[in-house]
Amino acid sequence: MLALRLVRGGHPLVQLRRLLVAAASAGTGFLLLCTLGYALGHPDASTAAVLRLTWCLVPLAATVYLAVAVARSDPGTRPRSGLSAVGLGPARLTLLAAVSTALACALGSLLALLFFLHLRGDLTGLPFGGAARRLLAADRPLPLAATLTLLTFVPLAASAASAFALRTRAVAAARPARATATHAEPDEPEEPFAEPVTAPTGLPWGVALLAAGLAVESYASHARGDGPPMPGGLGGSPGGVLAGWALTALGLALVGPGLTYLCGRALQAVRPGAVRLLAGRILQEEALRIGRPLGVVCAVASGAYAANALYAHAGDASPGLGPLTALGATLVAGCTLATLLTAAVEARQARRPTQVALLRLGAPAAKLRAAAALRAGTLLAVFAPLTWAVAQLSAVPLLSR
Repeated sequence: MLALRLVRGGHPLVQLRRLLVAAASAGTGFLLLCTLGYALGHPDASTAAVLRLTWCLVPLAATVYLAVAVARSDPGTRPRSGLSAVGLGPARLTLLAAVSTALACALGSLLALLFFLHLRGDLTGLPFGGAARRLLAADRPLPLAATLTLLTFVPLAASAASAFALRTRAVAAARPARATATHAEPDEPEEPFAEPVTAPTGLPWGVALLAAGLAVESYASHARGDGPPMPGGLGGSPGGVLAGWALTALGLALVGPGLTYLCGRALQAVRPGAVRLLAGRILQEEALRIGRPLGVVCAVASGAYAANALYAHAGDASPGLGPLTALGATLVAGCTLATLLTAAVEARQARRPTQVALLRLGAPAAKLRAAAALRAGTLLAVFAPLTWAVAQLSAVPLLSR
């Protein structure tokens, strides 16, 4: 009941983010149900059905990633001393956040089920002239156990990942609090930029994975034989190429925080002024919060460019982008962009005390806006060429086959 009250009484912006999670869950649940419909309509093509289910893991991961970001940015999940006094400590708040995430995803799964049944004609007859009859196996009964199993994938995965992420954040936040509890009050605001910022440690690993992924793609492109077909019915690529894509995406996700930190350090070099100093310091503070979603967006953008180049290279031989493939691509792109925007909102909320303190000290509001524009321009100037270069290098092995 408390989780329902928190969901109902949230800020409109918080409710909008939860609706985005529900929409992403609905799209992913519909893709899973369509996979079930294909398996029912093609009982002899078990390998193709399993492959379709495997491709659904990509939008599933994007949906879970968005759900975790929304749970982290929810104001109701932040520990407070007053809540701890009434029994709502970090563990209970983590549980409530997991339940709220599960409720949002369950709502999306329910909407996916209703839309799937509507297209099958199980509710009000076949819509669209029965165009989806063969795709969704409308002439076969729908197994209840398999349907419920597929629909619970997203709520269970999202709630478990949210609980793990929030629990890890609570443990990390409690460590410095124990060390300084005798020197400061629990509700005393922290001094802006009071502690030195440590650089993220994933940059060397990210560069290594990025280089390894590009090397694997280039080597596997010369291998004989085809691998699993791409979504949309396009001819298959060797499994090594797909593994190289995965390594490249992971490398970009790990490179993002380190590059963001280096951007902040570069802005503060060579006699910085107030705007450059403030912008660089904030980028260093937000390297982990902003850098990782930014790296994931770069990975998705480079993958989309490579896939588009592959479809364009196929020409008339390409079967075209099907509705389910378009839905999956929209889910992945939308979830990654929404995660980046959610992380930006979370960073803005974390900077709010610092901005208030600076305004009280007499800092002009125009300087703060200039620092924000400088941060955005610096990140765009660094990550846009990186995305283009990775996209070009990823597309070359596929086009040379």
